[in-house]
Parts: sequence; C-alpha cells; structure tokens
Amino acid sequence: MTDIQLPAPIQEFIDATNAGDTDRFLAVFTADAYLNDWGREFTGVEGAARWNQTDNIGMESRFEVIAAEPGKSPQEWDVTLKVSGNRFNGTGTLKFQVRDGKIARLVIE
Repeated sequence: MTDIQLPAPIQEFIDATNAGDTDRFLAVFTADAYLNDWGREFTGVEGAARWNQTDNIGMESRFEVIAAEPGKSPQEWDVTLKVSGNRFNGTGTLKFQVRDGKIARLVIE
C-alpha cells in the first residue's frame, strides 16, 4: 500500500465502498459528476448511484490501494486499486478529478 495521503473525497470513496455505505459513497460526488467505467458513462449523483449498484457496493466490492500519484494538476490523482467482490476482481487504475472537496470526474481504465 502507498504512503501517499489521498485527498479526502478519494479516501472517503474507498472507505465508504469498503464499509458498504451507499449514502457515504454518493456524498463524495459533485452534482454534475462524470464517471466513465471502460466506456460506460454515468453522470451526476444519480449516475454514480446506478454504477454503485451494478458495479461497486451492490456487488460487495472492496478496495485496497496499491499505488497513488498526483496527476497533471493538484486536483487530479491516479490511484491503482486491487478490487475484490462479486463482479470485477483484479487491479485497475482509477483517474480522479476533485473539485470543491468532492469527486467531479472518475475514469476507470
């Protein structure tokens, strides 16, 4: 696991997922959030809720941080997670963009 201190909304994204807490999870997204999961696009908190149900907490996902590094700006982070659960199992990179203390953009590749 990395020793890098993640921005609070990204850490909360991970912690809420691991706790299976949907309300906490959805609270980390901006109202106009954009989420792209390998080309599947979701917008807003409602979109994040749909993705959460079909691909995240709804599938009992759990995250372990493998690596994290800042992106091109202070608001961007690339976080490599080991994922386990009832859907995807393996390691992947999530590209976060944070705005006003929340996640504004998340691209999973």
